[in-house]
Amino acid sequence: MRNRETVTSGIRNFAKPQLRILILSLPTMATSETVKPYNDNDADKKQQVANMFDNISGTYDFLNHFLSLGIDIIWRKKAIRTLKAVRPQYILDVATGTGDFALEALRMLNPRKIIGVDISQGMLDVAREKIAKKGLGDRFEVTLGDSENLPFATDTFDAVTVAFGVRNFEHLEKGLTDICRVLKPGGKAVILEFSKPRKFPVKQLYHFYFNHVTPRIGKMFSKDHRAYSYLPESVAQFPDGQKFTDILRRAGFSQAVSRPQTFGICTLYIGTK
Repeated sequence: MRNRETVTSGIRNFAKPQLRILILSLPTMATSETVKPYNDNDADKKQQVANMFDNISGTYDFLNHFLSLGIDIIWRKKAIRTLKAVRPQYILDVATGTGDFALEALRMLNPRKIIGVDISQGMLDVAREKIAKKGLGDRFEVTLGDSENLPFATDTFDAVTVAFGVRNFEHLEKGLTDICRVLKPGGKAVILEFSKPRKFPVKQLYHFYFNHVTPRIGKMFSKDHRAYSYLPESVAQFPDGQKFTDILRRAGFSQAVSRPQTFGICTLYIGTK
């Protein structure tokens, strides 16, 4: 009996340091915050995202509508419609890009003012051209800024909108916390983001299209070949559905709901401060 205990003890003592070495050597799992556009680049995610959107700003609108088969326009309208009952007068559009979401909100909600903020100067240049062409400079202005450190006072906006932007935040919860900060009490954040379908056969068709078709079409029309490979990679690691609404609550929102769109390809999130 004693010999058996000695052998068992020896195995246990031998295994413990080996187990510790094994645990320490396990690879770190990728997250939405560690997935970057350019894996061979030492710049942080924030700078890489800015560079990527600068590179694709000229073809962004065309590819966005083409690759989504125009469904992204329907998603935006549905998202904006959720704010009709609130009648927000001052709206912040985070990751405003070329301004499509904000322009649609102007048309549907008729607020006094929309301010768009984005990290990419190239995207903002396109947005400014649209604003000037439509003569909306007095109601829609855009500014270069960081979504994680918004240059606005606390309790400023009636609503905040974000379309396909939170996935690119370097620090997701920090960005959502700042969005909550600039909202007035009772204000709403309306967020659209890609998500992952979970039912057959949409799941399989989606993965094939997103991982094989989208990058190839992106390479044909875009100067930045990595941008449309980064898209499915970042979506795959994004904490969608219940995970994202949990993060919204941690960020300070008293209520958070999710509404899957088009078989779960996209999800509409609504957070109330």
